[in-house]
Amino acid sequence: MIVELPTNDDERGQVGIGTLIIFIAMVLVAAVAAGVLINTAGLLESTASDTSADSQAQVSNQITVVSAVGEVNSDNVTKLNFTVMKSAGSDDIDLANATVQYQSDQVAETLDYGSTGTGANAFKVSETDGDAALGPNAVVLNSSDARKVITISLADLNNKLQEGDEATVKFVDQSGASTIYGVNVPNTISDESYVAV
Repeated sequence: MIVELPTNDDERGQVGIGTLIIFIAMVLVAAVAAGVLINTAGLLESTASDTSADSQAQVSNQITVVSAVGEVNSDNVTKLNFTVMKSAGSDDIDLANATVQYQSDQVAETLDYGSTGTGANAFKVSETDGDAALGPNAVVLNSSDARKVITISLADLNNKLQEGDEATVKFVDQSGASTIYGVNVPNTISDESYVAV
């Protein structure tokens, strides 16, 4: 038995050049939108990766102060010597690109690396045995057992510390990570050449 299905002329699909043009236009718009989304996602991924690396460096790249000594002249501390190392997990720390912020009751200065360490806005870096200042390639803390001495001349800052005085020193490395060290001069420093601060 053969059954003939009824047909409805109103339900036929549209065909023609107009429909084809609209279909191609929709595909092109979708392709352009997909390209924009892919580019934006790539840019966001790159920015997020850079931000993550910078944030990690600021947290992990720390300068550790092993010891701090003040040089005494006429019952005043005229120089501060900080023996420093990099903290565990830190990347290489280039002290030539670091800054030292010194603040006391009378003075607030930001110091940059200077090979001689002279001048009101410079600090010096030397080996732990107090040798002369190093070249720019030798001021990098690149291993966990490397030690350098950062020297700040308080005489150049016109801020000699006296008995009982206090100051704050902030070390900021090239990644922006900072370490704060409080300097406390002992209440009695007469007849001393060096004092722990």
